[in-house]
Amino acid sequence: MIEAFLKDELFLEDVRQASEDTTRFHCWWLGQSGFLIQWRGKHLLFDPYLSDSLTKKYAETDKPHVRMTERVVAPHYLDFIQVATSSHNHTDHLDAETMIPLFEVNPDLELIVPEANRDFVAERLKIDRTKPRGMKLGRRIPISGFEVHGVPAAHEAMETDAEGNHKFMGFVVRFGPWTVYHSGDTILYDGIEVLLKKWSIDLALLPINGRRPERRVAGNLWGHEATQLAYDIGARMVIPCHYEMFQFNTETPDAFTGACRSLGQPFHLLRAGERWSSPVAAPEA
Repeated sequence: MIEAFLKDELFLEDVRQASEDTTRFHCWWLGQSGFLIQWRGKHLLFDPYLSDSLTKKYAETDKPHVRMTERVVAPHYLDFIQVATSSHNHTDHLDAETMIPLFEVNPDLELIVPEANRDFVAERLKIDRTKPRGMKLGRRIPISGFEVHGVPAAHEAMETDAEGNHKFMGFVVRFGPWTVYHSGDTILYDGIEVLLKKWSIDLALLPINGRRPERRVAGNLWGHEATQLAYDIGARMVIPCHYEMFQFNTETPDAFTGACRSLGQPFHLLRAGERWSSPVAAPEA
């Protein structure tokens, strides 16, 4: 088992200490595609998976989800979250054993999901269908100091509902002078760079586990593809994710780091529970 860089109380203490620095934003990798963003006392969770629900679900099947990295923190300790996202309905991105405890300790938590998934989300999390905030292409949701936009994702195909709303989405989040892109699960598709170039992205959070047919699950960007996407959209920093969680569905970051060095793309590798902090923000006018 890979040890978390920080976990439990040590992780929470790092979050508390970081909140004293209001000149930068802070980002922690929670494992898989989960990230915690902190900006001036506000907190946003991207796609948190903080349970062993998939390991338990598939334990006696021909597709066991053996956990590689220990959990950073139990969700009921995160009682300071304003916003969370779910990019799509797969359990490692929409986990009832994570989200229900989060709602219990954050009664005013706002959850942003693809509009196409609203009914599914409400049923899985046992909440009213009006509770999740539905995202679609072109929609802007300002909430708790964050401004959230939706970008379609292809995992591996681009899927929509009967109204044309995307079932897989990434999120561009703007706050203060910063812009963060969390792709969710995706591969490259025609036009993704054009959609993303209209924002000046400071940090891109991209999957690198690739796609192998023998895994029998929908795939993602390979490491070199994630690097190329970050480079093409002008991301000032890229952090990889969606690896070292399940033994059957992972890759090393070697291809990603090699491609970043070759292209001169700034990157940073995190261990689960580790923090990356942005440069100091320029004074606001």
